[in-house]
Amino acid sequence: MAQETSLLLLKPDCVAQGLNGEVLKRLEAEGFRVRGIKMIQLTDELLKDHYSHIADKPFFPEVANFMKSKPVIAVALGGENVISHVRDLLGPTDSKAAPKGTIRGDFGSDKMTNVVHASDSPEAAAVELKRFFKDGEIFNY
Repeated sequence: MAQETSLLLLKPDCVAQGLNGEVLKRLEAEGFRVRGIKMIQLTDELLKDHYSHIADKPFFPEVANFMKSKPVIAVALGGENVISHVRDLLGPTDSKAAPKGTIRGDFGSDKMTNVVHASDSPEAAAVELKRFFKDGEIFNY
């Protein structure tokens, strides 16, 4: 089993609905540990970098406007196989297809308002964590 750290973004819909504690409670109940956490307001520059794979798509402005609509909470979450396990706990990206009992199935609305972004691979996590956390902001304990 691999010890990993994943980036999670508690998205504007999560923040607006006051679900931050519930989401973190579910993740911590699985044995994962918060290694870093902060609330931030996303900028166009950061969003273009984070969503570079869709930045040229016609729907990107809608995604960017949603992600800037409220602050997000960036979380560095650590644990054994955290990346794949968290994605299972979240359910599919499209909340309408996510089963009840998953985070997106219980709290999400659709593909965009789906409560949480989570890294999809160790490689992506390494890049994303550096994008959202400075040196010294992620802790081992």
